[in-house]
Amino acid sequence: MPAFLTPPLDPMRGPAATPMAFIRAIVVAYRHYGINPANALREAQISAEALQTPDARVTATQMEIMSGVAMQELDDEALGWFSRRLPWGSYGMLCRASITAPDLGVALKRWCRHHRLLTDDIVLHLDVDAKLAKVRIEVRRYLGEMHEFCLVTLLRYLLGYACWAIDSRISLLSARFPFPPPPHRSVYPLLFQGPIAFDARQAEISFDAQYLRLPLRRDEAALQQMLRRALPLTVLQYRRDRLLVQRVRHLLRERLDEATTAETLAERLHLSPRTLHRQLDEEGASLQELKDEARRERAIELLNRTNRPIKQIAHAVGFTNEKSFSRAFRQWTGESPSAFRDKLASVGAPSTEN
Repeated sequence: MPAFLTPPLDPMRGPAATPMAFIRAIVVAYRHYGINPANALREAQISAEALQTPDARVTATQMEIMSGVAMQELDDEALGWFSRRLPWGSYGMLCRASITAPDLGVALKRWCRHHRLLTDDIVLHLDVDAKLAKVRIEVRRYLGEMHEFCLVTLLRYLLGYACWAIDSRISLLSARFPFPPPPHRSVYPLLFQGPIAFDARQAEISFDAQYLRLPLRRDEAALQQMLRRALPLTVLQYRRDRLLVQRVRHLLRERLDEATTAETLAERLHLSPRTLHRQLDEEGASLQELKDEARRERAIELLNRTNRPIKQIAHAVGFTNEKSFSRAFRQWTGESPSAFRDKLASVGAPSTEN
């Protein structure tokens, strides 16, 4: 995704978290085209000594400047990954082709399809089933020294654009890469928040398929603004997750019979407990309200469809004793669990489970 720089940028702004290996990959592209990278390194304030230091890191801004200058000097937005150049504006074209889509699913299908117009060295695939969406990269040409940088950047391009388009963080269920853990593997959780795996068959990211149904929240004017500095999307982590409430509901329903706490939920969602509470508040919800909702729905289902004793139902929906469950149920419905069941029985509601 092109970086239309808006000077002046302070190269040293922000923490140095990006591995120097990614800068060295850009230098390899310069070498491939027989062009001196000195200007790009100077603009990004990266010294020759730092460039050769194996565990050195640069800031996101240094990476943005280096990439932006290189894309223009090499006239290749792929930075030497592929067998032919991707001229300046190629990834902007993908953005424009996708921005009019009615939802994220259609936008990503267009992105993958139109990427084949740029190169057939790699092919992007969007695989979807009832619950899971997966974007994977099929490599059709040996990428050599560019292997890691290319695959990581392509997935970050697509993920960054997707998050921007729906104005939401997309919580990953997994990110997998077809190479051994690199020395700078500690940076991967910053780029792909979620479980990371190496030595996989293909590079891929997976996430809840419900994200694909979210409508795009950007228009052409917003796209023009974004493209002036698109590269930060590859490192930007959106705070808001528009599916967070649904995901918390799902996890609570799965584990109602356990002592589900903010800490255990946050761990499964790859958030801190504080962030979980804040984001739920931003969505107009609270963890306690969602717990009560899940318990109420499950309790009503069990009272309606089973002959289980009230004590068993209390434990099944996360209460330690029948008394506290009955008190909560009365607050939810205005009736005790036994009275509620008797009313259901009087109108002939079925009981099909034991």
